[in-house]
Amino acid sequence: MPESVHGHVYNVLFLCTGNSARSLLAESILTRDGGGRFRAFSAGSQPRGAVNPFTLKVLEAYGYPTAGLRSKSWGEFAAPDAPVMDFVFTVCDNAAGEACPLWPGQPMTAHWGIEDPAAVAGTDIEKEAAFVSAFRYLKNRISVFAALPIAKLDHLTLGAKLNEIGRLDGASTRRPDVA
Repeated sequence: MPESVHGHVYNVLFLCTGNSARSLLAESILTRDGGGRFRAFSAGSQPRGAVNPFTLKVLEAYGYPTAGLRSKSWGEFAAPDAPVMDFVFTVCDNAAGEACPLWPGQPMTAHWGIEDPAAVAGTDIEKEAAFVSAFRYLKNRISVFAALPIAKLDHLTLGAKLNEIGRLDGASTRRPDVA
C-alpha cells in the first residue's frame, strides 16, 4: 500500500449504475482535492462504456483531471488482483439498492446519492447546469470527507460521519434501504 506524507493512502471507490457522470466526477474531485491521502476509483454496475461529454466539460472547466477517466464495470474492483478498497461510496440510488460484489478487505460503505445530471432533458445549457450542480454537491461531500481525521476515529464514529456526509445538501430524494 503506498504511503503519503500523511501516512496510509486510502483507496476509495465511487459507484453508480452507468459510470458516465457522478462517479467519474467524484473520482476526479478526490484525485485532485484529496491531498495525496487517497487513490480514487469509479465504476458502474451497468457501465455505459463512455464518459458523458458534460462530465468532461465540467471537470475541465474547473481544472480537474480527466486523463484516464473511463466508464468501467465494478467487476474490475472485485477481481483478485484489484486494489483493496478502504471506502466504497454509492452516488446514485440505483447502485445503492443493487447487490454489490463482495469487496476484499470489507471497506466502509456509505450512500452519497446525488440526482443524475445525465437524466436531465433540455437544452445543453440546462444539461450543463445539472452537471455543475452535481459537481458542486460532490465536491462539498468530498471536501468534508477529506478533512476527516480518519485514522483517529473509531469504526462506529467514522461510519456515522460517512452517513452524515451523504445527507448534506443535494442528497437525492429517493433513499435506498441499503448503502
